[in-house]
Amino acid sequence: MINKQLNKVDLDDLNNLLQNAVLEGKTIEYKDQLPSNSDADRKEFLADVSSFANTSGGDLIFGVTTDQGVPKSATGIGITNIDNEKLKYEEIIRNGLEPRINFSIHTVTVNPQGIVFIFRINKSWIGPHRVIFKGHDKFYARNSAGKYSLDTNELRISFNLSSTLIEKINRFKIDRISQLVAGNTPIPFYEGGKIILHLIPLESFNSDYKLDLNTINNNFPNLEPIYSSGWSHRVNLEGVLSYSGGRNDKSHSYVQLYRNGVIEAVEGLMLSPDDEKKYIPSIAYERELLKSLAGYLAVLKDLNISTPIVIFLTFIGIKDFEMVVDRSKFLGNDYYKIDRDILQLPEAFIESYDTEPKDILRPMFDLVWNACGYTHDYNFDEQGNWITK
Repeated sequence: MINKQLNKVDLDDLNNLLQNAVLEGKTIEYKDQLPSNSDADRKEFLADVSSFANTSGGDLIFGVTTDQGVPKSATGIGITNIDNEKLKYEEIIRNGLEPRINFSIHTVTVNPQGIVFIFRINKSWIGPHRVIFKGHDKFYARNSAGKYSLDTNELRISFNLSSTLIEKINRFKIDRISQLVAGNTPIPFYEGGKIILHLIPLESFNSDYKLDLNTINNNFPNLEPIYSSGWSHRVNLEGVLSYSGGRNDKSHSYVQLYRNGVIEAVEGLMLSPDDEKKYIPSIAYERELLKSLAGYLAVLKDLNISTPIVIFLTFIGIKDFEMVVDRSKFLGNDYYKIDRDILQLPEAFIESYDTEPKDILRPMFDLVWNACGYTHDYNFDEQGNWITK
């Protein structure tokens, strides 16, 4: 795999592959032409793509000639409409593999008539993935010699690893919620109700994965605590902590970036009782979460952390809270106070950084409104747009 963010790969990077004679292997493969429309070529293409996803990820590069796996020339491919060509292969991959994988396509112009296509396939943490094109029901992986079909024992191991990963993520989330209920925070914190947002990349639970803290300084502007006008940051044992100030040297909001790429953001001011009345400020908290999630995703993307990412939204200390709404709009409707102290919402999976925060969070917001007796979140219109700016 080219050691560079895909959208920044250029002709110099391709020339480096040629000059250094970077051999095909587990994470890179070259082809001189894109697959044709024949069934055999499409099956071969899908087998190559799935083998990367089921192993370590990698780059599948079209438009480079080779000699026994060694790249010799980046001649490129004559393509008149690059966007249409990308859409064509995106559709082939989406419809030909199960479950779907996370990948990107990038092109580099190497001469006036030649385009090199680079398919970057991320290592999958929810595999294994199989080829399902026209009855070709097989699983593939890769080694230094290229792709091969998985046998029964390898398939069993792969499925078990996927299940174990999900269990690890759930255990991590449950443990963190328990710690927060007990008041164990990385900085002295306000008492009372809390809004908790977790972003957990699946690759974070690869035992070899660790962030380089020296690269994080550029990401502090996006590592902003929820509902904060000003904040400080510092390195701590777990990774990097950003936190807001508060009364008596206590914080009302912090965001912890763990060394394995997990983000935990906790806010404790918006659920503070007002004159003993417990209200959820529907507009304020939704606005702040939409803004914060966008920033945190930008941090993870800039750190080259791969999707999928699991998102959890949890409320603690929320028993007897009710939603703040304009009651004149809901005359004759019953509404309720939340009947439990901990409100844990079902997770959401982000498969692409192109996904809008509103599309990720709206199903969770709907459930919070449901818990207060409303059929859905009334801050969204029928088209799914958040209409309270």
